[in-house]
Amino acid sequence: MTSICQRAAGRLVRRHFQRGASLLEGIAYLGIAAIVILGAVSLLTSAFGSANTNRSHGELTSIRTGVKKLFMGQAGGYGTGDLTATLISAKAHPNSLFVSDGKLTNSWNGAVTVTGAGNTFTIAYDAVPKDVCVSMVSSGNDWVFVKVNKGSNVALPITPAAAATSCDTASNSITWTSS
Repeated sequence: MTSICQRAAGRLVRRHFQRGASLLEGIAYLGIAAIVILGAVSLLTSAFGSANTNRSHGELTSIRTGVKKLFMGQAGGYGTGDLTATLISAKAHPNSLFVSDGKLTNSWNGAVTVTGAGNTFTIAYDAVPKDVCVSMVSSGNDWVFVKVNKGSNVALPITPAAAATSCDTASNSITWTSS
């Protein structure tokens, strides 16, 4: 009879040791969870970068359209000097740009400046991250020129490789020229 009781007690003891997760299982679980979280953060960062690029393309198009509408048929073209205040007062700028003290600011806290130059005008974007800069410079074919940082005006189209060479800092300045 004692052997039956001992066997039953042994089973209870074994069952007791098999409850829950061991330390190694817990560490493995945490490691897998960390990998999943890092992957999700990476995908989210990439998605936000793409959204910022798309928004910036839309802002450029909107500004260019607004300037052309405001100055359509004007003698002397677009005039000379800063047109930013005129765009703000006419509400001819995209709502995604921040307005403060008569100045426009993009989502990276860089200045957005529109300047008339007779029959052409320029739109300058400051503080543009490198990945967004490469995309914006290489995909805009309907501009007369583009200038990145301290470089010279370059006729479009620009290859992605040339854009990556031009957008060589973490915070870039891009100036587009339109007619």
